[in-house]
Amino acid sequence: MPRNKRESFVYTIMMCFVMVFWMSLYNIYLHAGTFTLEVLETAWVGLPLGYLCALLLDWFVVSTPAKNFAFKILPDSAGPVRKVLTISCCMVLPMVFFMSLYGAVEVLSHTQNWDQLFIILGTNILKNIVMAIPFQLFIAGPLVRKVFRTIFPVGTILA
Repeated sequence: MPRNKRESFVYTIMMCFVMVFWMSLYNIYLHAGTFTLEVLETAWVGLPLGYLCALLLDWFVVSTPAKNFAFKILPDSAGPVRKVLTISCCMVLPMVFFMSLYGAVEVLSHTQNWDQLFIILGTNILKNIVMAIPFQLFIAGPLVRKVFRTIFPVGTILA
């Protein structure tokens, strides 16, 4: 895990990229019903705006309250694995809400069926939570932590 603000920022850049791209692929795939090059292209073209939105939400809205909550519910004796899992869950849950809202607004900006906002938001949250938590805990989290520490050994990014 990151040990200072600069490490945290670099780690957030990496994690947001992996999560946003994967979740975009997942949502577009669900909408299309099949995985094609068009799904991949649509996810890639939409990535910059979704990534920017997720990065800003993560850094300025979600991160501090999520970490504060995680450390509030963790006992002092919690080991590193438990800390990582707790912080990850506390980060993913609000990000799923905000990015599901982002996705609903993005879809509704094309269809103009704004009266469907809460229905689409609710279904987006349910579909996304089922993918985001396991993906974060078992794939993205371990992968990004490994790549992050391989590229930036402890002490190479100073505060």
